[in-house]
Amino acid sequence: MARVVRLLPAMGSDLYWQMAFDEALLVLRDAGVSPDTLRFYWMEPSGVSIGYFQELAEAVDVDAAFGMGFDVTRRISGGGAVFHDSCGEIVYSIVVSRDLLGGVDVAESFRVLGEGVVRAVRLMGLEASFEGVNDIVVSGRKVSGQAQARRPGAVLQHGTLLYATDLGVMERVLRPPRKLSEKGVSRISERVATLSMLLGHRVSRYEALRAMVKGFEDALGDLLGVELVEGEASRRELELARSLYWKYVNPLWVGLR
Repeated sequence: MARVVRLLPAMGSDLYWQMAFDEALLVLRDAGVSPDTLRFYWMEPSGVSIGYFQELAEAVDVDAAFGMGFDVTRRISGGGAVFHDSCGEIVYSIVVSRDLLGGVDVAESFRVLGEGVVRAVRLMGLEASFEGVNDIVVSGRKVSGQAQARRPGAVLQHGTLLYATDLGVMERVLRPPRKLSEKGVSRISERVATLSMLLGHRVSRYEALRAMVKGFEDALGDLLGVELVEGEASRRELELARSLYWKYVNPLWVGLR
């Protein structure tokens, strides 16, 4: 009998809640309280998150972000700054026990847990592949990035799918990462693309979400031998997320480094 991964209903909510709920799932999975879980979400309103190890001012034009009414917070996961467009991006979040991944190293775990995005993009008619540790690209342009946070008994991986993100706004609020300039790339939009751009027509949230669910269902079944089963968030998960919410609002957390 296949091991089960709970699939929570897709939902839009503010950035602070989404980050708090991801952390709650990781804490409770590590404690053996919550099951392995996959969920999809988007931000309402749009927002900006930075990686745990980043300097806020180096990664984000804070005045521009706040001036456009965007929420800004720091993730518990690594990786770079992300503009979360409420009308152009879907985020997946998967939290599993480390034993489910067996003995794979960190780099391979990114690929195993992010393979659902690769398959989702292929289902939409584009050839996608991993580049480096945590980027997913189509024709050399990044359409998805992944980040992880780890605990002794559990792993959280969340990542994006840019189906119609406004790259002009992205460039206004995010500062180009150093790794781009080292490659001779001066603008984020030279490196990043959306599915809508690559396909030549506007992709809807529904289309992207449908492909993501199917992509993860196939990938997790093939690579980890698990089955997705729809479920609901527990009272304990919601209570812990509520208690963590104010951490993500707190300027001391956001500007920690």
